[in-house]
Amino acid sequence: MCDDLKDCCSGAAPAATLPGLGQPAPDFLADSTHGPLRLSDYRGRWVVMFSHPADFTPVCTTEFMAFAEIADELKSLNSELIGLSVDSVSAHLAWVRAIKEKMGVEIPFPIIADLEMKVAKVYGMIQPGQSSTAAVRAVFFIDDKGILRGMFYYPLTNGRYMPEIVRLLKAFQTTDAHGVATPANWQPGDKVVVPAPKTVAEMAARDKAGLECRDWYLCFKSL
Repeated sequence: MCDDLKDCCSGAAPAATLPGLGQPAPDFLADSTHGPLRLSDYRGRWVVMFSHPADFTPVCTTEFMAFAEIADELKSLNSELIGLSVDSVSAHLAWVRAIKEKMGVEIPFPIIADLEMKVAKVYGMIQPGQSSTAAVRAVFFIDDKGILRGMFYYPLTNGRYMPEIVRLLKAFQTTDAHGVATPANWQPGDKVVVPAPKTVAEMAARDKAGLECRDWYLCFKSL
């Protein structure tokens, strides 16, 4: 039943419900190329989970080789990489083998088989404007407490930029470790943003804190 009369009359499909930032990431149990995989088993580690439209496709193949290149760096950041598409385990295994034999690249991370699209639908990976049978290129950052911290979506036609995935994970971890924010175009080692003051006393204390302030609410510091 439609909740919105306009949608019912127009025949439009109801909008997908996306998981919320700052909320627990929806748990699931799924088959993968590394065996059964339950998201909650990764507590204590960060998870970078990404979806791709289909195995044995050009852009996805370039992405998987690129993800393989950053897998060790993500692991050094206490993060596990997980792939997903609506293909079967058998298709995943055949594709992984082909990538190794034809491209010389070994895929070290598990790939979830989501034939019934259960995980894809919960995480909003199925976007009707792109396809009703393939997942878009989504990325989800889940912290070591199981909280969804970030997500972004790319269309079927365009591959993702791996340095941004690594950069954003480092930004989240910097925020957690130091209680700061990161400014536009931040790179590890750059100055960070100090949270804005909430009281007159806090505002006055900034003058003695040795911060680099552009205005009362915008101050930077080095870590």
